Amino acid sequence: MAVEIAKAAVAVAPLSNASAFPTGHTGIVTRIVFTPIGIEAEVDEGITVLDAARRLGVDLDSVCGGRGICGRCQITPSVGNFPKWNIEAKQESLSPRGDGEIKYRGKRKLEEGNRLGCMAKVCGDVVIDVPAASQVHRQVVRKDVDLGGVIVDPHFVLLYIEVKQSQLGDGVTAEEEVCQAVASQHGRALPTMSASALRRVHKAIEKGDGGATVAVPVDTNEIVAIWPGFVDVAYGVAIDIGSTTVAGHLIELFSGEVLSSSGTMNPQIRFGEDLMSRVSYVMMNPGGDVELTSVIRQAVNSLIEDLVEKANVDINSVLEISMVGNPIMHHILLGIDPTPLGAAPFILATDQAVHGRATDIGLEASSALYYVGPCIAGHVGADTAAAILAEGPHRGEAMQLLVDVGTNAEIVLGDRTKQFAASSPTGPAFEGAQLSSGQRATAGAIEKVRIDPTTFEPRFKVIGIEPWSDEAGFDKALVKTPITGVCGSGIIEVMAEMYLVGIISQDGVIQGSLRDKTSRIVEDERTFSYVLYEHGTTRLLITQNDIRAIQLAKAALRAGIDLLIEHAGNPPLADIRLAGAFGAHIDPLYAMVLGLVPDCPREGVRSVGNAAGVGAAKALLSMTERREMETAVRGITKIETATEPRFQELFVNAMAFPHATASTPNLEKLVTLPPRIVAAPSGEGRRRRRS
Repeated sequence: MAVEIAKAAVAVAPLSNASAFPTGHTGIVTRIVFTPIGIEAEVDEGITVLDAARRLGVDLDSVCGGRGICGRCQITPSVGNFPKWNIEAKQESLSPRGDGEIKYRGKRKLEEGNRLGCMAKVCGDVVIDVPAASQVHRQVVRKDVDLGGVIVDPHFVLLYIEVKQSQLGDGVTAEEEVCQAVASQHGRALPTMSASALRRVHKAIEKGDGGATVAVPVDTNEIVAIWPGFVDVAYGVAIDIGSTTVAGHLIELFSGEVLSSSGTMNPQIRFGEDLMSRVSYVMMNPGGDVELTSVIRQAVNSLIEDLVEKANVDINSVLEISMVGNPIMHHILLGIDPTPLGAAPFILATDQAVHGRATDIGLEASSALYYVGPCIAGHVGADTAAAILAEGPHRGEAMQLLVDVGTNAEIVLGDRTKQFAASSPTGPAFEGAQLSSGQRATAGAIEKVRIDPTTFEPRFKVIGIEPWSDEAGFDKALVKTPITGVCGSGIIEVMAEMYLVGIISQDGVIQGSLRDKTSRIVEDERTFSYVLYEHGTTRLLITQNDIRAIQLAKAALRAGIDLLIEHAGNPPLADIRLAGAFGAHIDPLYAMVLGLVPDCPREGVRSVGNAAGVGAAKALLSMTERREMETAVRGITKIETATEPRFQELFVNAMAFPHATASTPNLEKLVTLPPRIVAAPSGEGRRRRRS
């Protein structure tokens, strides 16, 4: 039951703005959903997508004022069955392309499958994805890589050869000439040549200036790339394919230098914010798996193109692409049916590393090979394997807890003698999704919060604004960067602060009796909410439903952690590492206050950033590290939370802040925890007593 509760989505309240739309429409009301933001509303049929987006506060760019000139308002319509919103979206849900779109020759190329939001009119229930390139405030993908002391041991060698100018009619092909030169000049067996290298062999030797450089993998004897003259650099790309973001790094293979980094939103979000929603989409829409595979491969191609452009590198010099992701992303990327991972017993197609030619999986780096790391279990994937390589729980003398916090949290506990791994279905709440004021980490999102324990007044830090809200210059900065919501780290901090100052009880109930002390506590139907920010028409609330959503997510995470600790024999814990884009921005103190992680010395809890990305980069640069990762995952004991009888009890105990039964001696040295507040059974927060 607890697992099902933790997976449940929190409904987004529909916006009722139909009356605000201009006249001249059909008078028929239809439904529209904008992803990835998750806004759902009823609108008048006949309104343009751009007009609907503007009136609903959706971040859709337009410079030309909707005249079909700039091309910035491109949107991607989704077709299929979307049970989450009870929508059957069809091609006919948008108006046919008119002359304006057909003849469009604007500033920005109209991408295949996209429509111009200013031209496309709503004709039926529809799901619309707003690509990152069409957003004014684009996603801040904060994933960095620190490779530390990795020893470069690349998959390739570069071999310079001297090549004579062939004479017409001598019967020697360019391929034979190059392969014989490699064999004779480097004392190797006669190599073969890939189709990609064959396409470039003439250009490489046609000048007849006496030299060319070839690239050969160390574990094969095949020339995969060739360049004219002497070349001593080649490149690889390491990519972490997350369910929300895709982050990559372009790295020089022989020096380990990171030349460029970039990230983008995972376009699969329009098929579902969480992994199970995407599996459901495949189950309910024939060909859905092909569609999901296509969009993620397009995203990877766009990311690689961005990386090489930033570094001014020829894409033909990219020799390998190292990729990691959770099992569902892993399967979809490789074109493997993900539906067996949607129900017990969650059987992987393979738990081995997969490799081949990049073009075989639709990647456009024609000289490159690809490497996808090994998975561990049905919901513990190659991204966790890469994080293990980066942080090394299997190398340590003391127990290390490694937690990658995302829509599905992966948990590893271990030392050099034994390791355990599990996943917990936390859902998208930690990333701000489906919360009343939640949003992703973009400019205008509140990311840090402090609440005065006497007045209950908040002060906060906003992404894109340097000063705090109570500091000079903040109000002036608001003109350029207005506050739009609360991102994941801000949600964690505001709820922890609300608990510490007594606004919410240990059981997560907002205390309505505090209305006499502060106007920040307001009635909200049968419960109460906390007003975090209010200015003009913008009002950001922390509602009782928001708190419940975070409780469900954190209880699923903590129950998974506690389950592994029990399996490990309840060892002392002094090393907790929070990984992932969200984990990298959680204040460890607040993580302990809410009980996301067990009690631990403050110095023992730290954020380690994008550990999966670091592991992917190490596997790219070092064959030794690659083999270590593949060996390490084979020795891990997998724990399936969905079938563990203890998970339910652990989940219930973990609902409380910080925890219903676990002691917190280390935390109590850092903060004063409030006395336990027990709410009466009826009317949450309206009556209370203190124990």
